[in-house]
Amino acid sequence: MAFPGGRKIATIELRTDRDVSRARSRVSDIMKSKGSRDLMITRFVTAVSEIARNAIIHGQGGRMSVFELPDARLIGVECVDEGQGIDDIELALGDGYSTRKNSLGRGLGGAKRLAKTFTITSAPGKGTVVRMIGMCTTR
Repeated sequence: MAFPGGRKIATIELRTDRDVSRARSRVSDIMKSKGSRDLMITRFVTAVSEIARNAIIHGQGGRMSVFELPDARLIGVECVDEGQGIDDIELALGDGYSTRKNSLGRGLGGAKRLAKTFTITSAPGKGTVVRMIGMCTTR
């Protein structure tokens, strides 16, 4: 299971930019319902946006699942694609690294910094799985 003890509460197919907006909105709505402050929502939704966009651009699409975790202050997100995978994860996490022109290269590393926890698994030809946990409240 992606998040032990977690319960899947939403799944968003990621094919177009409109799906990135759907993922952002869904995560934002869930966090608001848990009493999250605007800053916490903005931080985590930015990470969600980066990961969803990467799945579309680099992974030829995928799906994002949102999980309610046993600790009600937390929310889990898993993004899975079946793209070409990442050859060097550490390199890809570094600021400035990008496989696209006109990119700042802050997507993966930025998402990692914005999430409470962040894991990524990938292999060439096998796709990529990103799992992140966001903090909804500090209470």
